[in-house]
Amino acid sequence: MLALALGGFGIGTTEFVTMGLLPDIASAMRISEPIAGHAVSAYALGVVVGAPVIAALCARVPRKRLLVALMVAFTLGNVATVLAPSFQTLVLARFVSGLPHGAYFGVASLAAATLAPVGQRAKAIAAVMLGLSAANVVGVPAATWLGQHLGWRDAFVVVAMIGVATVAALIRFVPELTGITATNPMTELGALRRPQVLLTLLVGAVGFGGMFAVYTYIATTLTEVAGMRAGLVPVVLMLFGVGMVVGNIVGGVLADRGVDRTIYAAMIAMAVILAGFVAAAHNPYAAAVGAFLVGASGAMLSPGLQTRLMDVAADAQTLAAALNHAALNTANAVGAWLGGVVIAAGLGYSAPAIVGAGLAVLGILLFRLTTWIARRHTTHF
Repeated sequence: MLALALGGFGIGTTEFVTMGLLPDIASAMRISEPIAGHAVSAYALGVVVGAPVIAALCARVPRKRLLVALMVAFTLGNVATVLAPSFQTLVLARFVSGLPHGAYFGVASLAAATLAPVGQRAKAIAAVMLGLSAANVVGVPAATWLGQHLGWRDAFVVVAMIGVATVAALIRFVPELTGITATNPMTELGALRRPQVLLTLLVGAVGFGGMFAVYTYIATTLTEVAGMRAGLVPVVLMLFGVGMVVGNIVGGVLADRGVDRTIYAAMIAMAVILAGFVAAAHNPYAAAVGAFLVGASGAMLSPGLQTRLMDVAADAQTLAAALNHAALNTANAVGAWLGGVVIAAGLGYSAPAIVGAGLAVLGILLFRLTTWIARRHTTHF
């Protein structure tokens, strides 16, 4: 489980450190920060493309072998990020780095759920996702600090090193996972014919976008709106990560007691917190607390969505679990883009929080529709 979580730690570090270093990347590449945000969207789109394609085409590959191969590809993508000579090649490298993301978490989550005791699937999935949350406590702040002082490329050198360590840990400590039944591409793709799978993915793609609308531009929000020194940005990123750890643990415990209730609770909390962040962003202390709460509410949502997708996917669980991360990174791309739109329109760096609250509310409405359809279908049959 620790080896699986280490992979999540590396993935979480590379996904979120770009946001913390966005001003540095923009300055080094001599572009505006909203344009630099395209690197964030490129990674997210890589996840969206890679998750279904890899999960379906590699359905017959032994799970441990697939996990190792995905982390090798992840490491190479981050090496390409370090060596990117222009912004165009950087965007391409970030896209390639994102390709293994969803499939890795999908297979790792399925492995955890298979090995978990009865009634503790969501906790096991949350344990794997804890690596992603822990990245925001340790990996992202450390890499951001390193990038600010030595250059943004050095942050991705660290990520590549984490990738190498993960490959070694997977080979050494993860069992062969023979308990996971092999499928085939057509069986896995069958998940895309299930309305509840598609609707749950849509809920994640929309509802989770609020967190990314704020977090993508958090560094400049803290310095220009809250008046915080740039050297304190990694500290607030760490608080965001602590919030994700807390939210992930709470979400896992609550989801084992009631998946749908946990999803509702997380999205309602996210909507309220993001709306409050519009005002909180103008004070350094309130902004720090707000960052913690935004991270907590977002991470609380993830175990519930992951578990629900595996429940409604029947025999196509690998693809469904991988698609959860495609949906969340669609939210990443949409949130980063919409946040950039309102900033470019001159509405200021607190405006993305308004967009985020709206996305969370829309996610709540979509999930209400999803559960209504599920009950109607059950009653009908």
